[in-house]
Amino acid sequence: MTRRHLLGMGAALGGAAVLGGWALWQGRGGPSPLLLSARNDEAGQHYCAGYFLDGRRAFATPVAERCHDVALHPILPLALFVGRRPSRESYLIDLRDGRVLQTLQSQPQRHFYGHGVFHKEGDWLYATENDLDEPGRGVLGRYRLNRNTLELIHDGEVPTHGVGPHQLAWMPDGESLVVANGGIRTEGSREKKNLDSMAPSLVVMDRHGELHSKETLRHQQSSIRHLAVADDGTVITGQQFQGEAWESVPLLAVKRPDQPYQPFPVSASQLAMMDQYTASIAIHSQRRQVAMTAPRGNRFFVWDLDSAETLVDVPMADCAGVGVVGDGFAVTSGQGRCRYFGYRDGQVTSHWLDLPAGWWDNHLRLR
Repeated sequence: MTRRHLLGMGAALGGAAVLGGWALWQGRGGPSPLLLSARNDEAGQHYCAGYFLDGRRAFATPVAERCHDVALHPILPLALFVGRRPSRESYLIDLRDGRVLQTLQSQPQRHFYGHGVFHKEGDWLYATENDLDEPGRGVLGRYRLNRNTLELIHDGEVPTHGVGPHQLAWMPDGESLVVANGGIRTEGSREKKNLDSMAPSLVVMDRHGELHSKETLRHQQSSIRHLAVADDGTVITGQQFQGEAWESVPLLAVKRPDQPYQPFPVSASQLAMMDQYTASIAIHSQRRQVAMTAPRGNRFFVWDLDSAETLVDVPMADCAGVGVVGDGFAVTSGQGRCRYFGYRDGQVTSHWLDLPAGWWDNHLRLR
């Protein structure tokens, strides 16, 4: 990104001084990180929420549709709260005060899948979407950031090379994307149309659509949904099994550099506690740890990324989003209080976070 382009984007956020303003705003926040997540209240109102981990509210902006994940801009105080499948709206938020700068509408024959990412230079956003004109075709919508507006590039969408794309993330080169194709056709609703013919896949592609690799797991009804990428390129994915309730299949998988995509080893007892459903994944690259929430099983886990040794295995009611903070992980909840967990020198550390309890969505981002 050129300096001229960066300043142009910042102009609508308060002129060229936006970066200084952002630094001052962060300074007012002190050392406490800002947690961003979608959240509801008891009445069912949807919010784009930002809270410092010390409990201070930055903003709680009411919006019309429920959001899922948050795409953080790498430079400016912006984030896109992405609409939950099959939403037709997402919300570009000014992180300094919670203002909705833009309600991003999907194309008429598209809907969002809840996830998106900004390119490292900040001028492009990529969002997983469903092509309703050709059921089962997953696409990446490509949007160009112009000042405070995301503009769809109509001839710019590219296939995800799979069905039902969900979460995506950048590989370490910053130009390649890994995409979790869930394999489920929904065609504009949350109704699952093809459970007997699912086609989940893990795809690595460049941001212009060129396919680098496409791999599958053994169990066809194991929907690949969420993922995280370590600094060395190791990818961990979490699955949601769509088969019979009595079946037991791996729900965590790993793609290490130059190795095949395969199950990540967890114990049978841990697998049973997951209740066939995983939600959010986070990797602490410096500590070589991977964390996962299993909200249906009310369980939170941390494993050693290299040895698969269990480091944390604790009950937590409807644990939802997880993100790296300091030496550990912040975890939200859909029903109870939010919590911090860490593991160091053979000891688990934990404390409650002074955040609102309950109603948090399954993803969070920390800034």
